[in-house]
Amino acid sequence: MNWFEYLSAFVMLYPGIMSVYWTLSGLIYFLIWEKRDIKPEFTRENAPPVSILIPCFNEADNLDASIPHLLQLTYPNYELIFINDGSKDDTLKLLRKWEKQSGRITVIDQPNGGKASAMNNGARAARGKYLVGIDGDAVLDYHALEFIVDTLEQRPEVGAVTGNPRVRNRSTILGKLQVAEFSSIIGLIKRSQSLAGTLFTVSGVIMSIRRDIWRKIGGWSENMVTDDIDISWKVQTSGYEIVYEPRALCWVLMPETFRGLYRQRLRWAQGGAEVILKYTPQILKSKNIRLWPLYSEYFVTLLWAYALLATTVLTFFYMFNGSINPMLFKVGGLATFIAFLIQLSVSLFIDNRYERNLFRYFITCIWYPYAFWMLNSLTLVIGFPKALFRDKTRKATWISPDRGIQ
Repeated sequence: MNWFEYLSAFVMLYPGIMSVYWTLSGLIYFLIWEKRDIKPEFTRENAPPVSILIPCFNEADNLDASIPHLLQLTYPNYELIFINDGSKDDTLKLLRKWEKQSGRITVIDQPNGGKASAMNNGARAARGKYLVGIDGDAVLDYHALEFIVDTLEQRPEVGAVTGNPRVRNRSTILGKLQVAEFSSIIGLIKRSQSLAGTLFTVSGVIMSIRRDIWRKIGGWSENMVTDDIDISWKVQTSGYEIVYEPRALCWVLMPETFRGLYRQRLRWAQGGAEVILKYTPQILKSKNIRLWPLYSEYFVTLLWAYALLATTVLTFFYMFNGSINPMLFKVGGLATFIAFLIQLSVSLFIDNRYERNLFRYFITCIWYPYAFWMLNSLTLVIGFPKALFRDKTRKATWISPDRGIQ
């Protein structure tokens, strides 16, 4: 084999190797931690107070649908803190209306400063032992808080918990594909990483952190474009673990246009790069050795993304002069496809525990892991340079992409 064939083998096989790793480790996590039918129960007397922080920027179209569900949570001791982040629609008006109707609701109004700024202002007003952050369009499962609080109460080494986002909008093919993505890829990755008590990121749409740790680490960083990734590494480099709690379900709206999905994933890629670069000095210290595998995986994936770009360009050159070996691509492609097939089957089997009839998406989504890796590659290649050169002295504000076809 020549150097080009070695490079091609890396590009072809790396997604399949990671797929096998995520599948096996995710299955182990399920069998050890998740396959338990014990549902925690809390009473008013023994339930520690929880503050749910909901930052809102132009959420007028979603609040009347999401707030009634938030008022029906079964956890007996929680408050709802809505932070209006300088909305230009009727968000503040609707929040004031709901504040008058329920004693659980507190409304904070601030000039537009970004999600992290809103979360910090909400946390300063919070009375809870635990802070839970969700999006303005999110619908929490009625029992989600019990699972989050139980995990934090039982495991003092855990500083933060992330829940299980589920896609609400499925009116288009793209919406349905993301249902499979959150199960077969994102869910398995979080299970796999949780085995070591480390996560690349909590899900910003459903996460929780101990309020004393929030205070200790200085809260959310207001100059980072992905506040959720940043606080994840801030917690972990401070010596605490982060785990995935798949039983804490949260139903969210996701982009259903290609433009919206690309914008969302590009921000994720840029934000991930910013965080990795920011925390490299702390990560490389020996006390954070448990973070090295996660850190190394990021750079291998980044290398793969640029290798894919190079291989794509070079393949056309080698095809014209007839020096390419098609058997390598056939064998590598088949091996990776089989790995994706097993990954999708295992993940849908696991998540069918929380959402019935997920296997109806199997046939239409069987090719989606390829699309995920291609999109991941494109956004990494573009997002890493953007992270290098973005002005980080400014507060990070951004507008959410579309949340489904209206």
